[in-house]
Amino acid sequence: MEGRELRNALGRFATGVCIITTTTEERVPIGMTANSFAAVSLEPPLVLWSLQNNSEVYRDYAAARYFNINVLSNEQQALSNQYARKGDHAVASEHFRPGKYGAPVIRNALVTFECELDATHAGGDHLIIVGRVLNMTHRPTGKPLLFYGGTYGEIH
Repeated sequence: MEGRELRNALGRFATGVCIITTTTEERVPIGMTANSFAAVSLEPPLVLWSLQNNSEVYRDYAAARYFNINVLSNEQQALSNQYARKGDHAVASEHFRPGKYGAPVIRNALVTFECELDATHAGGDHLIIVGRVLNMTHRPTGKPLLFYGGTYGEIH
């Protein structure tokens, strides 16, 4: 099986789009777009996401004690595109407010899960990062930004 063939097949699974945020050792707010987010447990409240081993911000995320998973609305496609680009992970001040534990909260996200690192696991070419949800904020309205088959979509 070829890598591209597997990637295309995995793309047939519709996902939400998130921006994972944290701060560097120098306290610079950073963010990256991801769709590898999943719930793990309600008790204790655990979630996970996956970080590619060759990511240019691998060290920052792998070492982060606190991080936020910001679930984007369908109005935030431009933010998703911005933080998906290589070399452009510093979060613009107008895009966030500081979270309760220091990691950036993306303004107008549908939901933000503020997490403390619980565990990491090697997973092939990715690091699986499990976070314990310490705080959660959400908007009462809005639709999610979806990704399917290599393009964005919406719920109709």
